[in-house]
Parts: sequence; structure tokens; C-alpha cells
Amino acid sequence: MAKERVIIMGAAGRDFHNFNTVFRDNPDYEVVAFTATQIPNIEGRTYPTELAGSLYPNGIPIYAESELTRLIKEFDVTQVIFSYSDVPYNYVMRKSAEVMAAGADFRLLGRDETLLKSSKPVISICAVRTGCGKSQTTRAVSNILKGMGKKVAAVRHPMPYGNLVAQAVQRFADLDDMDEYECTIEEREEYEPHIVNGTIVYAGVDYEKILRRAEAEVDVVLWDGGNNDLPFFKPDLHIVVVDPHRPGHEISYFPGEANLRMADVVVVNKMGTATQEGIETVLKNVAELVPNATVIKANSPVSVADPDAIKGKRVLVVEDGPTLTHGEMAYGAGVVAAKKFGAAELVDPRPYAVGSIKATFEKYTTTGTVLPAMGYGDAQMKELEETINATDCDLVVIATPIDLGRLLKLEKPSVRVTYDLEEIGEPQLEKVIAAALK
Repeated sequence: MAKERVIIMGAAGRDFHNFNTVFRDNPDYEVVAFTATQIPNIEGRTYPTELAGSLYPNGIPIYAESELTRLIKEFDVTQVIFSYSDVPYNYVMRKSAEVMAAGADFRLLGRDETLLKSSKPVISICAVRTGCGKSQTTRAVSNILKGMGKKVAAVRHPMPYGNLVAQAVQRFADLDDMDEYECTIEEREEYEPHIVNGTIVYAGVDYEKILRRAEAEVDVVLWDGGNNDLPFFKPDLHIVVVDPHRPGHEISYFPGEANLRMADVVVVNKMGTATQEGIETVLKNVAELVPNATVIKANSPVSVADPDAIKGKRVLVVEDGPTLTHGEMAYGAGVVAAKKFGAAELVDPRPYAVGSIKATFEKYTTTGTVLPAMGYGDAQMKELEETINATDCDLVVIATPIDLGRLLKLEKPSVRVTYDLEEIGEPQLEKVIAAALK
């Protein structure tokens, strides 16, 4: 019987995990290529044989997604597996139309095919969109568990932007570990807050090996999701964060709605800055889709060490990159802080943008008068630095999860915005987690 010839569409994350769990050692399939989008400089590489396994002695080439139709025909592909996240439903179906018109089947892998099972309790924190507040929710859950006397590791959704073999299994216990692995800004934004909080972080490419390493040294494994992707580990408690600033997105983005339908707990975040209409829409959709889920109401209040530094200033706001790009937000915590503490003006960085930063603004047109902290590699980090230094402003308001002043040579004064999860009323996460661990 002829093998199914397969292309996996991805963005250097879910695609590799789907391959590892379903296709790697499966003689019924031949994965002829990955295609890549969303992340710069991924295409043109190879998924190496050290990770691909014995069936792929030459590894698997990675192409730009723009070549998909050509690749289907050239390699006589029978199945295309869609394996990335945070896209609207019409986007997924347009891709299915392209694949079907080229003569292949279009396929989405189900949840159970790719969930790895742990010998330790697993709590997963996921979301319906990028930028809902997974990071601060994961930190809050980590603090609760440590307060119960549990040793915890946060396993982060993959961001393998460098040498894939070297990144197969990564463990971060202190900030120097990020330098050793030459982490990008995008990786540091996710790892550093956990490390500073005293939580071990695991990440990489081969999540079976990562899970076994993590569960050997902790009492509870936290899955810290990326974008609005599903967890890679089978959760004992599945927490999903929703955002009333984007009402309706919880039922119109892939695979965010699937995440929501799986939820044991739904955290409705940012309620203090959302409209009442947005809050009501989200609560109504949650009640309809997961009526048995526990709903936690919350805010993510912003703070800065020196609020007076912002008052009356012309400020450049630097926000978390994925929140503005994949997440399609026009603003984030930085704008909230700038307005709260009396900035005179938000300076538009777009006239000063250079290189790939300028291209980012052209691609993601919903971005407002803020600068997304793009940092997928040294060259882009340099262009981000040049854009910040060229912008005509009095002060830089940095609202990324890390202190960019530690990584970039900024020629202007800066303040950093921080934010944590603040629960409103009852029920509380601590009680829910305690019940789940019993």
C-alpha cells in the first residue's frame, strides 16, 4: 500500500509537535515538507534528521508557505496538515480551498492524537487569542502552587528560532541560561518573568523528552501555552483566558474556540478596562459553550516604578510584539499605563521604523501608535534598537514582559510597565487548584 505523502503547514511550533507525535515513526506516511509562515527566517531551513528520526535520514525541508500549491503538485502530496494557531476561521477555510484545488486533502489533527500524558499532575494555561493574559495567569498559578509547598516547572509552548538540534530540550533556571541558548526577545519575554519568579522553565522541540525531564524534578507541571494553541500535555486542570477587549473572538478564531470548549476554568481578564458590552458578550459565549466551567473574573492592573516620569511627556510605547501582530491588538499595557499616568502624547514610531520593523507595520495594519517589540534574531533586535533611538520622544515606555533596556542600547530614558493577575471576588483560582490536586 502506497504511503500517504504529507506536507505540514506550520510556524515552527505546533507543526513540529504534530510531526513528532503522529508522523515521525509512522511507516504509513512520508512527510515531504514543512511550510512556514508568521515567523521570520524559518523557511529555507531543514527539520534535522536527529529530530526527524530514522525514516528521514536527510531531514525534512522547510519552505515558505507561499510555495504550497507548487509543492503539492511537485511532490504528489495527498494530505496537508494545518498546524498553526491564532487565525480567523475564514483564513483556515481559504487555506483549505487552496489545498483542495491543488488536489490534496486538508486535515486538522484532533486533540487526543497529540496530547502527551504525564506521571505528574498537569495544569495547562491557554487562551482564545494571543495577548489575553496567559503569562500573568501562569505566574499566578505558579505562585499558588508554590504557596502549597509544590515544586513547579513551567513548560513553555515552542519557539525554536535557532539551531533545532541544540534546542531540542532546553532548561532555564537562571537568566544566564537564556544567554547560553542565545534566546531572542520573543523567547526572553516568555521565559524571564518565570525565572525571576523562581520557576524553572522548560522549552524546545521534542516535548516527549521535555516532559520526562520536567516531571522528574517537580510535583506539578504547568503548561504555558502560546498564541491560542491547544496544550501539548494532557491536563488535569485546563485554564483558558478570554479577553473582553476582543469580544466574539473566542468563537471565531482557530483553535481558540476548541480551547474554550475544553476549559475547566475560564479566566475573564482585563475587566477593569473593557466595555460592559464586551464583558457581557464574552460571558454569554462562555456560558453557552462551557456552562459547567468555573468562571474567574480578573484584571491585569499596570504599574511603573516611577509614575511621575510619564506625566506630561511625549512617550514612545513599546508593546509585546505578538499581542500586536498575531493578536491584532492596536494597543496593550503600555498605552494603558501611559494614559493612566498622564502622558502628554503617544509618539507614532512608524515614520522612524527601519528594515523588518517597517515591514512589520506594513504587514500588520491594525497596529496603532505603538511599537511592537519584534526580536526574532540579532538583526531584527538591532533594527528595533535603531527604531527606538530614532523616534522623536522624551521617554520610552516599555511594556514588554522583559526589560528591553538590558538587551538594547537605548539612547533615551525609559520606564518599565509591569502587570500581574488580580482576581475579582469569588471563586478564586487557589480554591479551584486545591480541589483539582485532591
